[in-house]
Amino acid sequence: MADGPLEYFLCGGFGGICTVIVGHPFDTLKVRLQTMPIPAPGQPPLYTGMVDCVKKTITKEGPRGLYKGMGAPLAGVAPIFAISFMGFKVGKQILGPADPTKFTYMDYFAAGAFSGIFTTLIMAPGERIKCLLQIQHDAKVKKYDGPVDVVKKLYKEGGMRSIYRGSGATLLRDVPASGLYFLTYEAIKDYLTDNGKKDITFHGTLFAGGMAGISNWLIGMPSDVLKSRLQTAPEGTYPNGVRDAFKHLMKTEGPLALYKGIVPVLLRAFPANAACFAGFELCKKLILKIKGNPSVPEAEVL
Repeated sequence: MADGPLEYFLCGGFGGICTVIVGHPFDTLKVRLQTMPIPAPGQPPLYTGMVDCVKKTITKEGPRGLYKGMGAPLAGVAPIFAISFMGFKVGKQILGPADPTKFTYMDYFAAGAFSGIFTTLIMAPGERIKCLLQIQHDAKVKKYDGPVDVVKKLYKEGGMRSIYRGSGATLLRDVPASGLYFLTYEAIKDYLTDNGKKDITFHGTLFAGGMAGISNWLIGMPSDVLKSRLQTAPEGTYPNGVRDAFKHLMKTEGPLALYKGIVPVLLRAFPANAACFAGFELCKKLILKIKGNPSVPEAEVL
């Protein structure tokens, strides 16, 4: 069976598109909860929680408000997931044993972490654009008209350095999170298939993919909060980058703030990543049919 980096690249991209379509509304809620201003003494917070954020967003902006900023991740997420899955495949080839039946869970973690390095080049600017569009919902005069306008104005303000602000925090998030992401999928798949002795079911794929998404965010959430703060703050707010963002957050809000927005993230993680792996496998099977090998066990897809 053809099982090279190119197949992983193409099918990972399709899986990424499935992820954005299913998960973007939850991502909008996450960013708005993470970046809402600290209320003045005696004043209520802008949002009391996820449900309140949903109500206010739909009331003020309609259902389309939940999909604000989707253009950037939709355009960027296909190559991001394509590179992520391809990086995982290349990582397995470079870091894992020659015999694929002898892979350990640490081999899978290392290969997944390896894939997280490559996604930052696309992920960091895409996340910055998305976050800036998502937080301007209450602005009377909107600074940005869309993703292209964001890029133009960021470049004018600070060049490529401004566009790539938050890259360090993105890397801190994605390397360990990607390692745990692929490790979780492989571990659950092994359990459900008795280490490959039987085919994994479609429902099993959805479960394994969903749990992979949850484990990814449980470890990646603190860095994601810092990334969102850093990427949406006015120029010069955090001169030392993620370190200053961390110090300020600890001083003003405490450790629990590192998990702000965790509810919509986890609610999004399961269906979005279940859709990702389902899309990956669907694309893989389509490629195999085109190549004339339609009857490949589903357990062999990854």
